[in-house]
Amino acid sequence: MKRITTELVDDLDSTVIGPGEGGTVTFALDGASYEIDLGRANQQALRDALAPFIARARSTGRRSAAAPRTRSAGSGDTAAVRAWAQQNGYTVGDRGRIPADVREAYAAAQR
Repeated sequence: MKRITTELVDDLDSTVIGPGEGGTVTFALDGASYEIDLGRANQQALRDALAPFIARARSTGRRSAAAPRTRSAGSGDTAAVRAWAQQNGYTVGDRGRIPADVREAYAAAQR
């Protein structure tokens, strides 16, 4: 069994951020979008620093909803690709994304 652990670290002070103790903050300035991982204290410091500017700014509305996801051309049925891959010696999980090389091999086998 393999277990992979991801540790979230505050980008300002390099402290480890525990579950529920902070997270990723996204913001935009001058047309560029940014994201930064911050613990609760640094999240609050960022919000406090921006508060006077936000209070006098005009709202442009919320971010628009993400475009609906579509399948790539020829992506086929995921269950069928997964079953074919497992029967043909490819290592794919029962869930999650199927690697592009496996999808390509499946598509080539169907021709």
